[in-house]
Amino acid sequence: MNILFAVCGEGLGHASRSTKLAAYLAQHGHTCTFASYGKAYDFIQKQGFPVHEISREVTLGGDDGLFSLAKTLWLSKTVPVSLLHSYRDARRLLKDQHTDLLVADTMYAAGYAAKSLGIRNAFITNQNTFAAAASPDAAYWNYLSRIVQKYLQKVPDIVIVPDFPPPDTISGHNFLIPETEISHYRFVGPILDRDPAAIPCSRETIFASFGGEPFKLPLYTMLREIADELPDHTFEVFSTTPGLPENTGNFQTFGYVPDLQPYLAKSRVAILHGGLTSLMEALSLGKPVVMIIDPYHPEQWNNAKKIEEMGAGIMVLGNTVTKEKLDDAISRALTMTPPDLRQLFTAPDSRETIRGILESLHTS
Repeated sequence: MNILFAVCGEGLGHASRSTKLAAYLAQHGHTCTFASYGKAYDFIQKQGFPVHEISREVTLGGDDGLFSLAKTLWLSKTVPVSLLHSYRDARRLLKDQHTDLLVADTMYAAGYAAKSLGIRNAFITNQNTFAAAASPDAAYWNYLSRIVQKYLQKVPDIVIVPDFPPPDTISGHNFLIPETEISHYRFVGPILDRDPAAIPCSRETIFASFGGEPFKLPLYTMLREIADELPDHTFEVFSTTPGLPENTGNFQTFGYVPDLQPYLAKSRVAILHGGLTSLMEALSLGKPVVMIIDPYHPEQWNNAKKIEEMGAGIMVLGNTVTKEKLDDAISRALTMTPPDLRQLFTAPDSRETIRGILESLHTS
């Protein structure tokens, strides 16, 4: 098959899991091409895949390290036009690439483009309902949830969820699926490119990667201050955002790294932002997590709630976090023993499951 991946460029979680899947599909004879934008475009290119730039659908904005809905709406005020541009770009690529199948990872216009051309399409997501810690019942989240649920019902031929089936779904609080639509969703498990049991693990560092958006910089500065007061701990920080604090003897920053797993595997604690992809990788290696969640972000809170319920990590609200609170969370996480999830991660390889889904979709 000739497969086009249309990948959301907001954050790197979408690009990370999609490139892992594409590499596996390529090993089985399929041709995979990408369309994306922003930092995800650069990441995919560095992973060695052909990638075309596509118009972004929304632009995320923030203040003082936190997501801002008002700023996002202002920056994305031309969303209808942006969606039309994204639709136009995707439709052109689908035709030019003689695409047999579209896989859209949280890119919506591409699904419409594929449908208009009679091309089968699958949609990868870990969310169909929205809420934030600061405004869980806000009318705008309910409105957005209804729009996305209707889209997922009508546009993609199948919805692929890179998470464990219920009741073990890490992103379970981010889903509301009517009984009549359950068969339309396939919970396949996390998209990993190696067996976690085969990865050597140690307990040497404190790993930190909680987003590359420029408005996250104050949080990295706070972490550097904590590192200065904990000389016996080594902090390894991963972000491609310019302006990170300068390195010290025990605080090392890294830009683009093609594979984060070896660094994560040697950590004692992982400091993350509550995105599903990085949480899954930490859980697969048995690492306790500190989640600096954005109380205005419509996903992180629900993921973090599930992790806390499991006893696998500690949530810190980004709008009230202080150096003292973060320091305390790290200290508590250093003493945690996460639950043994090996039975979940030894389930059938999700990449093989998805390959079967896509091949069946193409021939049906």
